[in-house]
Amino acid sequence: MRKILPGKPYPLGATWDGSGVNFAIFSENADRVKLCLFDSDGQETSQIDMPEHTDLIWHVYLEDVKAGHFYGYRVQGPYEPEKGHRFNEYKLLLDPYAKIIAGTIQWNDALFGYTIGHPDADLSKDTRDSAPYMPKCVVADTAFNWENDTHPRTPWHKTLIYELHVKGFTARHPGVPPELRGTYAGLASTPVIEHLRSLGITAVELMPVHSYVADRHLVERGLTNYWGYNSIGFFSPDARYCRSGAYGGQAGEFKDMVKTFHRAGIEVILDVVYNHTAEGNHLGPTLCFRGIDNAAYYRMEPDKLRYYTDYTGTGNTLNMTNARSIQLIMDSLRYWVEEMHVDGFRFDLAAALARELHEVDRLAAFFDVIHQDPVVSQAKLIAEPWDLGPGGYQVGNFPVLWTEWNGRYRDTVRRFWRGDEGQVGDMAYRLTGSSDLYEKGGRRPYASINFITAHDGFTLQDLVSYNQKHNEANLEVSGMDDNLSWNCGAEGKTEDPDILMLRERQKRNFLATLMFSQGVPMLIGGDELGRTQMGNNNAYCQDNEISWLDWELDGPRNALLEFTRFLSRLRFEQPVLHRSHFFQGRNIRGSDVKDLMWFRPDGEEMSDENWKVNGIRCFGLRMDGNAIEEKDDQGNRITGDALLVLLNAYHETVSFVLPGGGNGQVWKHVLDTRDAVFNAQNITFAGGDSYNLEARSVVLLCERTKSG
Repeated sequence: MRKILPGKPYPLGATWDGSGVNFAIFSENADRVKLCLFDSDGQETSQIDMPEHTDLIWHVYLEDVKAGHFYGYRVQGPYEPEKGHRFNEYKLLLDPYAKIIAGTIQWNDALFGYTIGHPDADLSKDTRDSAPYMPKCVVADTAFNWENDTHPRTPWHKTLIYELHVKGFTARHPGVPPELRGTYAGLASTPVIEHLRSLGITAVELMPVHSYVADRHLVERGLTNYWGYNSIGFFSPDARYCRSGAYGGQAGEFKDMVKTFHRAGIEVILDVVYNHTAEGNHLGPTLCFRGIDNAAYYRMEPDKLRYYTDYTGTGNTLNMTNARSIQLIMDSLRYWVEEMHVDGFRFDLAAALARELHEVDRLAAFFDVIHQDPVVSQAKLIAEPWDLGPGGYQVGNFPVLWTEWNGRYRDTVRRFWRGDEGQVGDMAYRLTGSSDLYEKGGRRPYASINFITAHDGFTLQDLVSYNQKHNEANLEVSGMDDNLSWNCGAEGKTEDPDILMLRERQKRNFLATLMFSQGVPMLIGGDELGRTQMGNNNAYCQDNEISWLDWELDGPRNALLEFTRFLSRLRFEQPVLHRSHFFQGRNIRGSDVKDLMWFRPDGEEMSDENWKVNGIRCFGLRMDGNAIEEKDDQGNRITGDALLVLLNAYHETVSFVLPGGGNGQVWKHVLDTRDAVFNAQNITFAGGDSYNLEARSVVLLCERTKSG
């Protein structure tokens, strides 16, 4: 006879204490909640009425249940979609706080709370049992030997982010054992760590690892939700990336991966999708939140509660005006920091989380709670500062503590290297940390996460190879790309050596611009290898060689890798390339030289009028490494070299007069993107000399005294 005790309302979820398990689940509007237990074959063995209801939380304690036991919930209440309620006791529901979710959705009409094909659509109520087709929650044993693991805590201004997909990064890696490819364990393998360290990577940003659902419409077309931006479990690492496939193994394997990264000095940042869930719009399945308390968890149209307010383009938006929704997210964030030891988060469509009512509210409760939280406030916080609703583009408007994916940076740099006119003024801001976006709010240059490419859109190789998107594999038609691409001639593949040379140079231009800009650079996995998706600019549904990295390097791809490594070393060796404060554009400490100066090709400083000339596509900037008003950990003032960066987006060579003529300045040649491989030589130029700046190229020079 099973002994059923009242249990406690906190913590939420299933908590094993070594003797039994406490189950607790929130539902404000439910009439009855049943805990359902399953055996290892997925057969339901018992249903237990939750006997206690405290502070809107239903709870029970079972003495004879242990870690590893399978469970789910059935919640009874009104099925009144027109009033915002969609309770259906015939549908098995996942625990929103489940630490482990075993198995994946097996699509069947029984997963829907209404009868598909019924004339009343979602106003009907379906009475088929969904349990046979549902994954199950697993009671977790959270014990793990962290072996004195510590967070690297790399300062923001010294951070270099590398965005990657857990599976795609190692699925074809010849140095990773076949049984580990595509897994958390594979990502923690020695060849991967060595590659990341050779690039100077300080943080990996993992595309979503929360348990997710592959959309039915994709599965039925032979596709899948490869990217995973369709979360259903905010606490559970997805089992698809676990090498053993054993239920429960994914949590331990994930922790091992984090521990390995930390030993290598690399932080782990999670791309988290809290703005919506996998349940979709009013015609979506009933898997978790919808059946537990639809009215509490989702935003609905005020005058039409049957329908969801959709700021995310996925059919629903999490209800951030409800305290329990905020609590769910905060508990999840703390769990990943405290229990899983991750170092930060990138918030997908973060503007949706800031919507108090209809407008995006910069001082929303969500931000207030995060800023006051002693755990989450200390993590790295990155916003994707937009959503798909009105007024959703919020680049520059997030508060202190937050960094942002700087979409303005991406667009401006692409336009400049495409040769668009009128970009020089905006380009100057992007190169120097986007002070126009961040300085007034009290933020620093590192508030700007700079990127040229990301998972969303073309890869770097495809950016310079295609004007048209080629998404036929998605079962879409081709069309013009909206990612500001710049095809260097001959759409796609070509054997023309001039076109190939130009494409390689353009990739070097983008990478050099990224590494020489103030702010935090972000690379997408594979761009340093010349990875192509064959023109697919939205490979979210492609779990195959379109998305997986190709590690077989030919001459040009290997040269690009070495070039990227060289850029990374330059960035970290030169303090002026990763300042933690904005340039002031004025003399520092009595010096007659400004910390930042802008030059025309004739060697003279840019005037206010010059910035207004649309046709300018070539300019230079001098950054003084001796004018850094910063100190190291020992309190010593940081100094470095003065660097001169020259950029030419014209299609013709420009004779650029180097500044400092008559002052004894000597400029050492460091890098020129016209060269695929640059062998460092002691080549110098005097101030006043002319440098032949080739068409579409970047040059870096380092200032030396005549005796230096």
